[in-house]
Amino acid sequence: MARHVATVEWRRGDAPFVDNRYPRAHVWRFDGGAEVPASSSPYSVPVPLSDPAGVDPEEAFVASLSSCHMLWFLFLAAKRGLVVDRYVDEAVGVLGLDAEGRLTMTRVTLRPAVTFSGARAPDAAEIRELHAAAHDECFLARSVRSEMACEPVL
Repeated sequence: MARHVATVEWRRGDAPFVDNRYPRAHVWRFDGGAEVPASSSPYSVPVPLSDPAGVDPEEAFVASLSSCHMLWFLFLAAKRGLVVDRYVDEAVGVLGLDAEGRLTMTRVTLRPAVTFSGARAPDAAEIRELHAAAHDECFLARSVRSEMACEPVL
C-alpha cells in the first residue's frame, strides 16, 4: 500500500496560549517537497488569529475530493480516446450539523466544466457517465461520510 506523509507544523512564538488568543497559522509540508501556508478558517476563528491567506482544513478537504475526481476523470477520458484541453471545478463544501448535532462537512458538490478537442467530442450522456465512473473510482470519495454530488457544467 502507498504511504503518504504530510507534516503539519505550528509554533506559538511569543503569543499567549491559555487564553486561546494564539495564532492559528501553520505550515503543511508534503513528502514531495511542497509547502503550503495553512490556518484555521476565518469563519471558525476570527482574524487576526486566523490567516485568511492560508488554506484551511475544510478548503483542503473539498479540494482533495475535487482533485481526486478530476484525476480519475482525466484518466478515464484518455482511456476512451477523448482529448481534454481544460478542466475547471468550482467545488463547494457545506458545513452543517450531523444527526448528533455536531458540526461536520455535510455535503460536497463538484461542478466540473470540461473542454474537449480532437476527433471525437463526447455528448452530455457520456460526460455524465465519465463523471459517475470517476466518482466510483475516487478512493477519497469512497472514504468520506458526507454526501457528495457531481453536477457537471455542460
